[in-house]
Amino acid sequence: MSKVLVAYFSASGVTAKLAKKLAAVMNADLHEIKPEVPYTSADLDWMNKKSRSSVEMSDKSFRPAVAGKVENMEQYDVVFAAFPIWWYVAPTIVNTFLEQYDLSGKTVIPLATSGGSGMGNTNRELAPSCTGATLKEGKRFPASVSEEELKAWAEKVCS
Repeated sequence: MSKVLVAYFSASGVTAKLAKKLAAVMNADLHEIKPEVPYTSADLDWMNKKSRSSVEMSDKSFRPAVAGKVENMEQYDVVFAAFPIWWYVAPTIVNTFLEQYDLSGKTVIPLATSGGSGMGNTNRELAPSCTGATLKEGKRFPASVSEEELKAWAEKVCS
């Protein structure tokens, strides 16, 4: 049986709900990806080109600092990375998180929440941060997804 981790970044709490639901149905460990400097609502104003999130997302090499690390990452075979879609990709803090670890031999599976956009270029943008891992095709879910639907997808993508 694979040891599973659900690591999530949630700016508004929506993705946190999805990640907790997934961890429960998969009997997985849960880890919150927290920025060293928390985001304010002004930071998250995507309409403002000078907001922190806009500046970070316009520079694909930018890596926001992460507070805390997963202890014993080597014990996990599968890592679900959950996040809100920002500008049709994962927020760059997810790249920061993944790049902290040796992911060799692991399976990384993105899943996202979004007000309406799909996964866009998520895998292409995450791939360089997953060196040595198998990066599976991710999926966007509404926060209201049923436990049954989430579990069925997760079990299928893990097999």
